[in-house]
Amino acid sequence: MQKLIEKSRILIEALPYIKKFFKKKFVIKYGGSAMKIKKYKEIFFQDIALLSYVGINIIIVHGGGDDISKLLKKIGKKPVFVDGHRVTDIETLNVVEKVLIDKINKSIVKELKQHNLKVVGVSGKDFNLIIAKKKLINNKDVGFVGDVKKINTEILKVFENSDLIPVIAPIGKDEKGNTYNINADIVAGKVAESIKADKLIYLTDTDGIKINGKYVSSIKIKDINKFIKEGQITGGMLPKVNSAKSAILNGVKKVHIINGMVEHSLLLEIFTNKGIGTEIVK
Repeated sequence: MQKLIEKSRILIEALPYIKKFFKKKFVIKYGGSAMKIKKYKEIFFQDIALLSYVGINIIIVHGGGDDISKLLKKIGKKPVFVDGHRVTDIETLNVVEKVLIDKINKSIVKELKQHNLKVVGVSGKDFNLIIAKKKLINNKDVGFVGDVKKINTEILKVFENSDLIPVIAPIGKDEKGNTYNINADIVAGKVAESIKADKLIYLTDTDGIKINGKYVSSIKIKDINKFIKEGQITGGMLPKVNSAKSAILNGVKKVHIINGMVEHSLLLEIFTNKGIGTEIVK
């Protein structure tokens, strides 16, 4: 009986958040080990189903870096990164498209549909969803690496009005039709900005952001540049925090960086008083 009472208390704790977030817009970047380990994949899809059923409008942007690197190694190419961005020649770009669009995107859509959700899988090239531009890293040309110039919000509105959950592969094209590989963290941030999302959530393999050797529950955007200069925020976390900063400055209400290998981390972050991970605030 006590266990049943405890469960009811958890539901009561979640109730005000369910009311608060009804019809709100969440952008969720799905990546890391939560995409690779079966147990956490299944939990993620369960969490998305619950969020959808309680009336939250969801957009998912997915990565796939590990699968891309594995296929590159298989064909004899060594993956190279600069500040968290993959150096992308034409052969690498072809691998990126194959993995992100043909494998991962379709797999996520299939899994979500098994929860009776209305889902559509797209890449940024579809419907001119993501207009891209070439990106230089430290003034260096790293190939077909792009940045987001514009998000086609009209298409996102069509999805929202149709109660569809878009699952977006982070590939875009420019006005000339050139294809670019875009960091999924950046795409998630720009999508969130374009719709003034209520929450932007990054699923990672860590318990948030570590400062002075400890994970912190909250970081103000004014401190981000200082932590980067001190070398406390590096590598793959750089695109996340820079995108988070831009998102907050451009109308996104809150950004969260959470560990996708904590069971039901999405629900814990959204529907409990304490939450988990690191929240980035203004």
